[in-house]
Amino acid sequence: MNTTHWGRARLAASCCAALAALTLAAASGTAANARTAVAAWGSAGGPIVTTDDGALQGATAGAVDEFLGIPYAAPPVGNLRWRPPRPAAGWTGVRDATAFGPSCPQAPSPFGPPGPFSEDCLYLNVYAPAARTGFGGRPVLVWIHGGGLVQDGARDYDGTKLAADGVVVVTINYRLGALGFLAHPALAARPGGAAGNYGLMDQQAALRWVQRNIARFGGDQDNVTIAGQSAGGLSVLAQMVSPGARGLFQRAIVQSGTFALNQRPLATAEAAGQAFATAVGCPDQTAACLRHVPVSDLVAKFGVEIPGVVDGSVLTQPIGTALARGQFARVPVINGITHDEELIFVAGLGLTVSQGTNIPLAAPLDGSQATYQADIAQALGVPAARAAAIAAQYPLSAYPNAVVAFTLLVSDASFACPALQVDRWTATRGVPVYAYQFNDDNAPVLGKSLGLATHGAELPYLFDPNTLSADQQALAASMRTDWDRFAATGNPSSSALPWPSFDGTRVLSLVPLQSQVTTDYAAAHRCSFWAAG
Repeated sequence: MNTTHWGRARLAASCCAALAALTLAAASGTAANARTAVAAWGSAGGPIVTTDDGALQGATAGAVDEFLGIPYAAPPVGNLRWRPPRPAAGWTGVRDATAFGPSCPQAPSPFGPPGPFSEDCLYLNVYAPAARTGFGGRPVLVWIHGGGLVQDGARDYDGTKLAADGVVVVTINYRLGALGFLAHPALAARPGGAAGNYGLMDQQAALRWVQRNIARFGGDQDNVTIAGQSAGGLSVLAQMVSPGARGLFQRAIVQSGTFALNQRPLATAEAAGQAFATAVGCPDQTAACLRHVPVSDLVAKFGVEIPGVVDGSVLTQPIGTALARGQFARVPVINGITHDEELIFVAGLGLTVSQGTNIPLAAPLDGSQATYQADIAQALGVPAARAAAIAAQYPLSAYPNAVVAFTLLVSDASFACPALQVDRWTATRGVPVYAYQFNDDNAPVLGKSLGLATHGAELPYLFDPNTLSADQQALAASMRTDWDRFAATGNPSSSALPWPSFDGTRVLSLVPLQSQVTTDYAAAHRCSFWAAG
């Protein structure tokens, strides 16, 4: 099974006032002993909350208070470039929190967030149910965006819909591309020490900020769910196995995130980092030179999407190895995929991926057997004989066209069957696991339906249901309720739609008006075939 497959960007729809008093009181009778906060209101009419670093004034949107652009760590610039995140500086007075902070530097893309972009990008946003009197103890959902660890940003995910049902939602930026994941010997704190995974360190710093501050927004710091899609889902898995994230969350949601379970050894990543240093004008291989390279050069020349590195600190072993050994945080998990993850990349972008790099098809899919097998060999990095065996399992005659056949087989190899393996690894360790497949094949992606639910198709159902039909909006409401219920209790099941935990076969199929538990997931995705290969 190809577990090094790599995903790309998510493709979904995408003035200070005077300080007022903030009353804090100890809460009683709650499972988590969360503090109870009373929101204060500034002269400009927005809610004010005082964090460890200072007071923030947000804004109210309907039933939700929004606090945007909150610094959770010091700007990672200058001498702090490629260092673990440092604490944010405090401020006096009231900081305006009604505008997003800059997104992290990234290459231009039709799928990334709008500007501005800045190396000073370690900001998060809080969406909390509005309350004018005492509140506290609400479950917290921290969203980690996708984008292949090279693009996207927190501002692309509006947490108001999820928060309106009673969950405090936090969306975070983290360092991307070379700035977030470059491994180089000169960047290690000591010779032979860890380098790379700065973006994962940022995620942990944001989770520590949540521990210190989220009670002031009405959240329960002892009931935190981390959730993400694509590279965000992979990040959730990384935090599940990272020693540095222990105790920072109690539940996990992995959406289309099981495609890259084998991280590179440090020596391999550092060798690539040295080649990158030469490419950006640092043949002396010094940290001082690298820290003076313009951000634009770092972004432009860091073209390979990577799944992190086994640095010995943040990640002490590959994600898949840790999961298989049972060395992960034993928290309830939702884990799922879309029906045809790869379709958007082939039909929509003309690309698929293999072995950690974006690659073009060997030849345009023209319906011929020879082209089909050549594309399989190139996409999955397998020899011709194995490609022929795969083509026999997925004969062109069984599908409407070559694109559908090709994308389904690559999706099975790289997303569906690895997801099943993760379900098994975690469930056999006694962890409650709730498996799903998003099967709304009419879901709009890039403004139209591709005919099969593909990578990122479920995101509007959680964040932007306004683009959906009435039936799809009903599914969206049900999904948000399930996600919120899971964040609150660790169990998404309801009397209206029972969602039993994974027992080796049970997977919830998410379809408008027809969601139901299925037991044929492994057979439908030919997982025995892929496991044997």
